[in-house]
Parts: sequence; C-alpha cells; structure tokens
Amino acid sequence: MPNALIFPMTAHVLLTALLYVLLTIARAPSVWGLGQRADGSNPWALIEPRISANLSNQFEWPVLFYAACLILLHEAGPIAIALSWIFVAGRFLHSAVQIFTSNIRLRGIVFTMNFVAVLGLWALILVSTLGKS
Repeated sequence: MPNALIFPMTAHVLLTALLYVLLTIARAPSVWGLGQRADGSNPWALIEPRISANLSNQFEWPVLFYAACLILLHEAGPIAIALSWIFVAGRFLHSAVQIFTSNIRLRGIVFTMNFVAVLGLWALILVSTLGKS
C-alpha cells in the first residue's frame, strides 16, 4: 500500500501529543495551582519528571525512524510496514514503562525493540540502495 508508513508515523505523533497533554496536566498544580493538594503540593510531583524525560526521548532515536520512513515512503513493503509498527508499539510500551515504573531492565528491553526496528528499516534502505546500483 503506497504511503502506508504515514499511519505508524501519525501514531507516534499522537503519542507525542498525548505526552504533551500529560505533562501539562502534571505541571498544572505547580504552574497554575490547579489540582493542588490541601497542603499546596503537587500530586503529580513524582511522575512529572518521568513524563518530561519521556517526552524528550521522543525527539532522539525517533528522528532516525522518521528519516527512514520518509526515505521508504513510496516503496515500503510489508517488512518496512511491520518494522514501523513494531517501533511505534515499542514507543508506546517504552513510554508506559518509563512513566509508570522504575524498572530500568524492562525499559531497556523495550527500548531494544525500538532500536532494532529502526536498524531494520535502515537495513532495508541500504539493501534497496545497493540493489539499484
């Protein structure tokens, strides 16, 4: 399906937008006083730095995902599409693990899934490029 990579790319954009919304909610008690506890503290204080860190993560390795998808956009086969969805599923899992747990080992496993999926996309680009030479 031509342009099928638009769908996983859009799913990742939506994840990033969701993280911005969550960060805004988590910061609301400190910034605007909305949702503060009776003692004036922020009920999201422990999770806010995790959301912020995860949001920053969405602009690191995913940049290489977007570059690969744009290169493959018009000639993406089923392997590229599957790798793209694996990446996006991994980003959602990575976000959940990073924000809601402190399990570094699990986070590393999930990140590896993302990492390998993007390397797979770049391998497809390389193979395609060498095949055209």
